[in-house]
Amino acid sequence: MAEPPSNFPEITVLYFAGASTATGLTSEQVPLPATRPDTHTSMFVADPPSRIRFPLSALAALLAARHPSTGLADVLAHSSWAVNEEMVDDPEKVFLSGGEEVAVICPVSGG
Repeated sequence: MAEPPSNFPEITVLYFAGASTATGLTSEQVPLPATRPDTHTSMFVADPPSRIRFPLSALAALLAARHPSTGLADVLAHSSWAVNEEMVDDPEKVFLSGGEEVAVICPVSGG
């Protein structure tokens, strides 16, 4: 999905398995918004000035909005996250400020 250039920091999102199938992508650059998409609250913090702190827990809503009618929201609802190659246990405690690599880890089954 092509977007105009952004002055906001970006993250790289890596899509695997069902997430890749839903989006048709293996990765994309995603600008972090100035407001949280689910609550419309500001993501800027005062220290350091103008730094964005975007909660990982809000990323699914942002990505689903970028890829409507693809089934991505359903995939993300059952997926886990990795940030900079580290699995995330609690997305509520992780904040993105730009430059991170975020992987969507879809559930797998084995046998």
